[in-house]
Amino acid sequence: MTDGSPTARRRFLLTAGTAAVAGIAGCTSWTNQDGSRSTITILAAGSLQNALANGLKPAVDVPVNIESHGSATVARMIDEGQRDPDIVSVADVALFEEPLSAPWYSVFTSNSVVIAYNPDTAGGERLADAGTKRWYEPMVDGDVNIGRTDPDQDPLGYRALFMLELASRYYVDASNLREQILQQDQIYPETSLISQFETGSIDAAIAYRNMAVERDYEYIELPDQINLSNPQYTENWYSTTSYTLPNGQEIQGGLISYGSTIRHMSDAAVSVFDVHTTGSYLEEHGFLLRDQFLSYTGDVPQSVRQVTDQSSETQSRLGGPDKELSSTVSDITVLV
Repeated sequence: MTDGSPTARRRFLLTAGTAAVAGIAGCTSWTNQDGSRSTITILAAGSLQNALANGLKPAVDVPVNIESHGSATVARMIDEGQRDPDIVSVADVALFEEPLSAPWYSVFTSNSVVIAYNPDTAGGERLADAGTKRWYEPMVDGDVNIGRTDPDQDPLGYRALFMLELASRYYVDASNLREQILQQDQIYPETSLISQFETGSIDAAIAYRNMAVERDYEYIELPDQINLSNPQYTENWYSTTSYTLPNGQEIQGGLISYGSTIRHMSDAAVSVFDVHTTGSYLEEHGFLLRDQFLSYTGDVPQSVRQVTDQSSETQSRLGGPDKELSSTVSDITVLV
């Protein structure tokens, strides 16, 4: 079962929206007093890597260096003083509370957990035949080589655990799916998980929807009750799962929410943050947008609100998603 690619009209609207924002960003030349151009550094979740490189980079007129890792690793690197980026974007806003203790952050997009697979392998064919209702059976039988990420390094890793725990309750004939399906040798870095299809290392991956969409891989859409994408199930269902990180922090299951904040304020950083969080490239790359995006938590600088509010209104007039507030980035150096 596969979600179709965007229609030609939708692609046109998305491109038009991005071009319009790029035009606004391009009106300003970000130079320092010595004539050099300002460079904004971004430390971002691995699942944002491709979208930032190929969706944002053409849309901003500010040099940006981007480094991508699993979000838990991103938070740890900042907390331990290993990195000091201008902007940080993670796949779980809980990390802004601890260990980052950010004074404010935006929530700008969402995602869903899917089963991405390679239809050209025997294991992938078994998954395709099993479909949405029976996908776990060939996994339990050991007929599929599975890839996933490390729950100690990124939210996708522990969300895979949440999904399997919820699936064990949701499906009548499924139980203890985590114990039956997961093995230690299935773990790969988030930034290279889907590329394991090309090497033949795996037949399928417990992945984010955007990872499959932007690489044009087949994937199985999971029910809302287990894919962590529907706000309706947050309080009394998703939240019944949890995982404890190595630092002792307990992460509670919930809606997938991507967040971003500016750590070092400047006009250039605000410009990049604006495009980063309001850009229509997010939808084209498979992320999920809702009417409540953007939203903010904490003491948000007025300069950020003013710029992102204006961009949100522009996107709305262009036919893009109606958002409250926004932010995002690009010119790219990826370090894994």
